[in-house]
Amino acid sequence: MHPVVAIDGPSGAGKGTIARAVAGELGWRYVDTGAMYRAVAWEARRRGLSLEERAEDGVAAVATQAEIDLQPDRVVINGCDVTGAIRTPEIDEAAARVARLPQVRKALVARQQAYAAAGPVVMEGRDIGTVVFPRAAVKIYLDATPAARAARRSSDAAHDLSRAGAIDTVAEALRERDRLDRTRDASPLRKAPDATVVDTTSLPVATVVEQVLGIVRDRLETR
Repeated sequence: MHPVVAIDGPSGAGKGTIARAVAGELGWRYVDTGAMYRAVAWEARRRGLSLEERAEDGVAAVATQAEIDLQPDRVVINGCDVTGAIRTPEIDEAAARVARLPQVRKALVARQQAYAAAGPVVMEGRDIGTVVFPRAAVKIYLDATPAARAARRSSDAAHDLSRAGAIDTVAEALRERDRLDRTRDASPLRKAPDATVVDTTSLPVATVVEQVLGIVRDRLETR
């Protein structure tokens, strides 16, 4: 297996921004596993499939069989560019429900693990360092205060206040997403014991990127 940098953390902690920048600096592939769950949720909704666990076979079939193409700036499922469509509050909620389905997680974890067979990767998600790559060369856990996370999400193009409501509504949605992520039976969100925690609350993106790159280089040099 090629080297893996696993970046985990809750929604709004800055995983995507930091992981993409780190991958660019290293010249490694960037993989957004959350986009995979979002794409599956989008396709399941398009097909009118139930997202309940008692009827998870249909969604699991999507996770297993769909052609998912993850590019640095595009997400394509079965030939359809869903980059913008999967970044909405509705898909946030659907993706959280899809992520609780054991068969779906099993299928997508297998796909995620296959990326490291092709080359070094920077992979971000919620269970990368605990489930997908428990022996990853580097494990980072990004976190931030609830207020900072809500502010970031509300400033996203797909989550601006005109669409998502007042910032307290965004904060409440994040609290619910945290609850779902941390209490699901399959691969709950939690920090790996050997992960390095980086609090991004008041740090500029460039500073966080440099901190993470420093950790990565130190770990790789000692392997």
